[in-house]
Amino acid sequence: MLHTVVMAGGSGTRFWPQSRTAMPKQLLKLVGEETMIQETVTRCRPLSQADQTWIATNATLAPEIQRQLPQLNPEHILVEPVPRNTAPCIGLAAIHLLKQDPEATMLVVSSDHVIRPASGFQQTVQHAVNLIDEDSETLVLIGVPPNVPATGYGYIQTGAEISPATGPGMKVAAFKEKPDLETAQQYLDSGEYLWNCGIFVWKAQTLLQALKKYEPEMHSALNRIAASIGTPEYATVLAEEFASMKSISIDYAILEHSRESLAVVPAEFEWDDVGNWSTLQKYFPTDENGNTVVGLHCGIKTSDSIIRTTDDHLVATFGVSHCLIVHTPDATLIAPRDDEAAIKDLVNALKERGYERYL
Repeated sequence: MLHTVVMAGGSGTRFWPQSRTAMPKQLLKLVGEETMIQETVTRCRPLSQADQTWIATNATLAPEIQRQLPQLNPEHILVEPVPRNTAPCIGLAAIHLLKQDPEATMLVVSSDHVIRPASGFQQTVQHAVNLIDEDSETLVLIGVPPNVPATGYGYIQTGAEISPATGPGMKVAAFKEKPDLETAQQYLDSGEYLWNCGIFVWKAQTLLQALKKYEPEMHSALNRIAASIGTPEYATVLAEEFASMKSISIDYAILEHSRESLAVVPAEFEWDDVGNWSTLQKYFPTDENGNTVVGLHCGIKTSDSIIRTTDDHLVATFGVSHCLIVHTPDATLIAPRDDEAAIKDLVNALKERGYERYL
């Protein structure tokens, strides 16, 4: 049976002031009618019903996630006691899945990506499941065909086609780190590379066997946690054992070492990791002056700006160009729109000056 594991930890700063520690972007309605985590679960519903859907998060976000996803079993909201990157996160989910379903297949997704259309996503996942049905030892990645020479993503170099009978699927020839612009253009021109979008499909048991081989200490800690599931000692054992694990991504822990077992399926959908405020331009129309406006705005001599507010708070601008303006009830950001990376520096400055309550 296919189980969906949604990774929903973290508290990014790139969407401050709307994104906060207790309300990061995955819990916000940034580009749709639902929050990003709600859209993720909705997209996966034809593949995994509520009883087969799991959320991996932290204690700060768990109550709001449960409120937004009341259809899920509260016991399926897995709370990591400390942040330890994706390998321990996915491993923790795997041991819980196996308690419920010893033959579980895992679909691992992030909670804060825009993926359209949902039907293309579902078809792509089914191709991945077909590969696993053919060979249960296969670890399947989903890769997005690049349409621009992006320098912010890792790349997967594709190898030989596996078998037309199972649908589209290729061996993984190599992983490539985030390239410079010239190299990214070469990747795009070659047609041999896909963006690594961090979506995976594999047997939970296969994943744990790979951890046993390449991260034996982590595997042992997960086994001790697994033995405590359903007992009064679970919370204590989880806190002790999870904190003892190495903080490492699934890519470095497993995938880099498992080349002979890897396959990649090209995505039949458009994918966006929604990395900054400029992303809004893809999903909301611009006006005749090149402004992207979400909310109530009146502007004179205002151009090429991104303005986000609410329907009951007016933002008025005059003589403004190339600006980012974001209004929330307790904080307003005004910045050059070409320097969004500086938001991280601004957030650090707020911490240093004692404004943590606005973070």
